[in-house]
Amino acid sequence: MNRAVGLAGIIVAFLAALLGIAVLLNGLKSGRKDLLRSGRAYALIVGIGALVAFLAMERALITRDFTVAYVADHGSHSTPALFNVATLWSALEGSILLWALILSGYLVAVSQKFRKKLEDPLVAWALITMFVVTAFFFLMLLTAANPFVAFSPPPGFDGPGPNPLLQNHVLVAFHPPLLYLGYVGFVVPFAFAIGSLVSGRLGEGWLVETRRWTLVAWGFLTLGIVLGGWWSYEVLGWGGYWAWDPVENASLLPWITGTAYLHSVVVQERHGMLRVWNMSLLCATFSLTILGTFLTRSGVIESVHAFASGAVGPMLLTLFAATVAVSLGLIAWRSDLLRSETKISSPMSREGAFLANNLVFTAFAAVVLLGTVFPLILEAINGDRISVGVPYFSRMTMPIGFALLTLMAIAPAMPWRRAPGEVLRVRLFWPAWTGVLSLAVAVLLGATGWAALMAFGLAGFAAGSAIRQLAMSVRRNRFRGFVGRTNGGMVVHLGTILIAVALAASGTYLTQSEVTLGVGETAEVGGHTFEYVGSATTESDRLVSVGAQVRVDNARIYEPRLNRYRSSGQVIGTPSVRVGPFEDVYLALTSSPEGEGDAAEVSLRIIIQPLVSWVWAGGLIMGLGTALALIPARVSKKSKEKVLQ
Repeated sequence: MNRAVGLAGIIVAFLAALLGIAVLLNGLKSGRKDLLRSGRAYALIVGIGALVAFLAMERALITRDFTVAYVADHGSHSTPALFNVATLWSALEGSILLWALILSGYLVAVSQKFRKKLEDPLVAWALITMFVVTAFFFLMLLTAANPFVAFSPPPGFDGPGPNPLLQNHVLVAFHPPLLYLGYVGFVVPFAFAIGSLVSGRLGEGWLVETRRWTLVAWGFLTLGIVLGGWWSYEVLGWGGYWAWDPVENASLLPWITGTAYLHSVVVQERHGMLRVWNMSLLCATFSLTILGTFLTRSGVIESVHAFASGAVGPMLLTLFAATVAVSLGLIAWRSDLLRSETKISSPMSREGAFLANNLVFTAFAAVVLLGTVFPLILEAINGDRISVGVPYFSRMTMPIGFALLTLMAIAPAMPWRRAPGEVLRVRLFWPAWTGVLSLAVAVLLGATGWAALMAFGLAGFAAGSAIRQLAMSVRRNRFRGFVGRTNGGMVVHLGTILIAVALAASGTYLTQSEVTLGVGETAEVGGHTFEYVGSATTESDRLVSVGAQVRVDNARIYEPRLNRYRSSGQVIGTPSVRVGPFEDVYLALTSSPEGEGDAAEVSLRIIIQPLVSWVWAGGLIMGLGTALALIPARVSKKSKEKVLQ
């Protein structure tokens, strides 16, 4: 039953998407407004079909319906309830189903939001674009990534359960859905960009209509990336949260171009400039989400995040190529209309700062993209396998990070059109002193190394600029001074700065050691004392877990564990972390405790990292800033003019 209902939902959604395309095209050609208005009904049918398929798969997983091949391959009676629900997006076909559900949700939301404007050709073309993308993903679900393939389980059959790495931490239930909400959400501004290009309506009106959709997608993607880093830190046992893994980079790339667009679009809304930039950034952002999906699901890379593919890879690569070709073709076709008569009057202006911001973010994206896809291209050409690792990314992105912190400090203080030197001197006085104070405090606390010290100084400079902007707004508008795009953006800046400081500190001043201890023995690492107390083993139907009890600083006992999953025999570690506001003490087992009684001993990896918790705090602040930016600012005309200066 689950299989039949799920397949029916996919077929209904696919056919409704195709009919939506045909009806809207016919409505545009014939000028029949009733056909254009009917697009909303077809969107609703797509959404219902997607929801039915999703619920059918969840029901199959919850009831352990092994007649569905996906459940037989990834489900198990021993999988806990939370991870059993999350199994839906723990493998290829289910993750595509989640993508299709979220995409259908955005389609329904857009058709509902613009229900009074469905007769507008721009909105019609935007819906057609979304229907095309939706139909593509449901076509994949019907062919290369069918999650409802039949299976005949033998008596007493039980599946292996999801990948042990994906049933080892609660964040697996939240990180992928948030990431997909961000990834897929960029289809909305992309669709309206395509609609504006096709219809020739290239003014600023469509930007105003879609800017909140872009901000919502960006906010979800930001939280998804941060939670992914947290999951990696808590699960993988190596003590890090970002390794420039190709799949990590695949999620970062659309974030970079999306961030550039959110800054650049302000100039177009205000002065009608940077139209080509903004159109290109939007199309690039959506294209990179498709590229990221291809990298994750094509099998071309090996990663803890990646899925094997089959025919999914070529289909996604085809969609990526078509998206790039159509986008570039439409931009070239409308290039005359995209040109702005208004020019940036001075590089020392807010417009100039936003253009510089575009250039820096473009360089950032180019560096990450090159390091990610170059090994794949080289292997495809001559079969040679090379690895582009952390040293390349660290070396290339460090100056870009410094440039971005500098722009974050200077841009909010710059007025539009032209920035007289005296105005900048006054506005940057206190932010500059904040940077000097931050640098001095870092030195007094023992910080060394030019790169880290520069990061701390520039972070203080940028934080001072954001705080100045917020203080001025709060003074004029009280608590409403925190809401609105500008002020919410300053809160986002503060979260970004917090992460930048954490990256510099945790990466530069990390202390790591591997020790072997017998029962009662102690070791000193990074100014902390570690005593091995003993070991404990627990067993369940799902796994056998061996933990080492380690007393830290003669106080609390922490217990890193190694878990051997019965179904696969795979051994997965679970680190134990003492979290603090200024440093984390990270313990991971490198092998199972050996011996008994006085002869027992354990091998531990001990990592002392400063300010790691600031990464997670910074991510939450960025999420808060995004929410504040979505709230319309209501201020007096006089205050509004001053805030925008």
